[in-house]
Amino acid sequence: EVIVSAPTQRNLRLWAEKGVRTTNYNVEVVEKSRIIFIAVKPQYFEETIKSLCVENNGVMRTIWTLKIFVSVMAGKTIHYISETIKNLARNISHFRVIRIMPNTPCLVGSGCSVICYDSDISEVYLDQVKTMMTHTGTCDDIPEHMFDSVAALCGGGPAYVYMVIESLADGAVRCGVPRDLALKLASQTIVGAGKMVLETGKHPGQLKDEVCSPAGTTITAVHELEKSGIRGAFMNAIVAATNRSIELSQAHPKK
Repeated sequence: EVIVSAPTQRNLRLWAEKGVRTTNYNVEVVEKSRIIFIAVKPQYFEETIKSLCVENNGVMRTIWTLKIFVSVMAGKTIHYISETIKNLARNISHFRVIRIMPNTPCLVGSGCSVICYDSDISEVYLDQVKTMMTHTGTCDDIPEHMFDSVAALCGGGPAYVYMVIESLADGAVRCGVPRDLALKLASQTIVGAGKMVLETGKHPGQLKDEVCSPAGTTITAVHELEKSGIRGAFMNAIVAATNRSIELSQAHPKK
């Protein structure tokens, strides 16, 4: 059974249409669930956790059963999440934390997610979360110190690739190809190239060389891309996004 909470009906309406139970009270989700996904913007996390500390006639409602909090927030470490829950929701006595970083292609079953977790978390609950994520694509274990860099790669990666698709299509349109066809072909080219890397096991450089005939059109295009500094631009983008994620993780939990 799935239960979803949100402050307004705007998002809840979509879940209700799918037959999912909904509520406006976060504490109701925590009380009635074992595994709780925290899917809020990082700046709203502390406010969300405060909402779990509910009193009943002046007496705090203590939640005794084990809770597994699964965070999809960027830049918030397991330590930060744990300390914030301990400090702001003292009624939750027993919990563990899992971090995941999905990306938007999860919506079409082609996402790539990464996961890290408390060292003493039960394999039973860990396997349940991993199973959920594999239904949306791949899910790989990584150490938490890699989270900022991997978030920059696979979390932000779709945005970078969308820009590549748009640029390729724009170039084709400039040369007379209809827009719809150009976008379709550019998108399928990206899908096909990714599958070639994953399924052949060849290095991308080797696959690139196999397409570049001497004095041909492709090596001419590659030359222009190299002159434009395309590799450095992508590398710099990953470094910049990683540094921003690190900045977000510098906040200290409130007491």
